[in-house]
Amino acid sequence: MSPAPGIWFPALQAGSGADVFTRRLVDELCRRGIRAEINWLPHRAEFAPWSVTVPEPPSWATVVHVNTGLHPRFLPRNLPVVATLHHATHHPDAAPYKRWLQSLYHKHWMIPIERRTMQRADILVAVSRFAEKTARRVVLDRPMTVVFNGVDLDKFKPGPVREVQRSVRLLYVGKWAPLKGVDLLAPIMRLLGEGFELHFTGGDAALRNRVVMAENTHDLGRLRGDDAVVAAMCDADILLFPSRSEGFGLVAAEAMACGLPLVATRGSSLQEVVVDGVTGILCPQDDIGAFAAAIRALAGDARKRMSMSQAARQRAVEALDQNLMVDAYLRIYNECSKRSLLHRQNA
Repeated sequence: MSPAPGIWFPALQAGSGADVFTRRLVDELCRRGIRAEINWLPHRAEFAPWSVTVPEPPSWATVVHVNTGLHPRFLPRNLPVVATLHHATHHPDAAPYKRWLQSLYHKHWMIPIERRTMQRADILVAVSRFAEKTARRVVLDRPMTVVFNGVDLDKFKPGPVREVQRSVRLLYVGKWAPLKGVDLLAPIMRLLGEGFELHFTGGDAALRNRVVMAENTHDLGRLRGDDAVVAAMCDADILLFPSRSEGFGLVAAEAMACGLPLVATRGSSLQEVVVDGVTGILCPQDDIGAFAAAIRALAGDARKRMSMSQAARQRAVEALDQNLMVDAYLRIYNECSKRSLLHRQNA
């Protein structure tokens, strides 16, 4: 029997979904008795990697696990590397929602970095087929293993059934950015009008938009920690998620685990996570009327909402369980270690 792998995670601390993924994966690996540690690098390591000291990998590490956006300067030469692709930022459909400087940064800085890191990796993983296809088209045409991000089903679970309210409560959770479709929230809520309310995570980022938000919208600010997210989801009737592009759509997966039906965009990776007509309703991108109609349809059919709620939870159990993700990565780590051993033996 081969010894258990030791997994080292040199990772950028950028306040992103990749941070959440890394913390959750490491916590679960440690819970299972696998040695795993994160070496957090400051955010400037992304745009000024030469200003950050390269950390030495610990002596117990047998595999290095990184995000594809990590500069290759931080990859050790003597250990096998697993690299996970979390985004589809470079998809052409995302271009209209980038500032010109951001577009230049992605094209001339991030894509070359990701290409080099992906070339160096022994095994590449993508969090969705959409993310994989985007990277192979734009960054590097190389096979990848697709492993969905997982959700802790013991934490993200349905709460008590909500009492009948006068208003149907919608929820938006996510970054306040055009790519997420936040500019669609106000017109959708105006079209819905009385009898509907939206709670959204905006905070400081949404201050400039507050004057144009509809009266039936309420800013929750930033939700800090999983417990706050679960509480908000269990206090809602429908998740409204008009995002124009998702590498995976973790918010959608978490909502489904909480038994929350979704009204989301038909596109990107959301089509892989949400089963249209079963766990939610997918609408054409930017079609405000379609979003409003889907919400009205669900609001007026309690039996349909309950059916979708149950199906959403079941979908999470069958395909989005965090344990499935960790099992898949353990297989990948063992395969990576075997490849490295064979390489050393044949060298």
